[in-house]
Amino acid sequence: MVVIALPGGAPLAAALARSLRCGWSELALHHYPDGETGVRIDAAVEGCCALLAGSLDQPDAKTLPLIFAADAARELGASQVGLVAPYLAYMRQDKRFHPGEAVTSRSYARLLSASLDFLVTVDPHLHRVHSLGEIYSLRTQVVPAAPLIARWLRGHVASPWLIGPDAESAQWVAEVAGLAGAPWTVLRKTRRGDRDVGVRLASRERWPGRVPVLLDDIVSTGETMLAATRLLVKAGLGAPVCITVHALFDGETQRRLLEGGASRVLSCDTIAHPSNAIRMAPLLARAVRQLSAGKAPRLKPTGKPKEIA
Repeated sequence: MVVIALPGGAPLAAALARSLRCGWSELALHHYPDGETGVRIDAAVEGCCALLAGSLDQPDAKTLPLIFAADAARELGASQVGLVAPYLAYMRQDKRFHPGEAVTSRSYARLLSASLDFLVTVDPHLHRVHSLGEIYSLRTQVVPAAPLIARWLRGHVASPWLIGPDAESAQWVAEVAGLAGAPWTVLRKTRRGDRDVGVRLASRERWPGRVPVLLDDIVSTGETMLAATRLLVKAGLGAPVCITVHALFDGETQRRLLEGGASRVLSCDTIAHPSNAIRMAPLLARAVRQLSAGKAPRLKPTGKPKEIA
């Protein structure tokens, strides 16, 4: 096996190579004046499993090099080509919300499935699509962040109370709470725009003496997490610890969360970010070993779901 770092993926590639006990190399890119990109693989891949590594935040700039690298690896004799993308892009547009919209989660799935043999990711945003096998036709494995988040909580927060900022976060919050042996609840959210969000407590349930822990799978603009933080502080429930699996937010958002009352802001290292505190590489490497050995079946996508028809 050889690991090839996609743009921005060098830290992940190095960590995977250590766990897999193999070599790694950065994908060489050259940007031409006309806007095209040249791709070169410097590692010897003939007869090897070529493992492309890199998160797919900012996916439009990263996807073409990924596809070119996958094709080049196969042409250079790789026995199979896999992808470790801890953050998998284009999962939130999983239905046609307005007439004429592209259902990009399915389009992106077809694009990657045509070039790769297997895919490893961390907690993709699954809502109306309930598993990657519904839209991806290659072997996939989802690595859950919940066990590692629960382990972090057990080591750093004496009596946590898990809180999800909206109904969609319930699946992650419930799982982490169960593993951490903590109570949990979710807030009710009203979204009026991309940066206009309101939240409220869904019940009168309180857990005095416990530390509130706000948990969500993705924090992007941070408006929902910020509104939830302010709500908890105003209600006298304490300064929350804010945790996300995928940190898509910038330094300004992190500053606003801390100024809004959060005691700490942290994330898994699925996307390189100053808030990274929970390391995923060992579990990702374990999934790679299983998929590269063919221990997961190749899946066929199902038909269109009712929301798209």
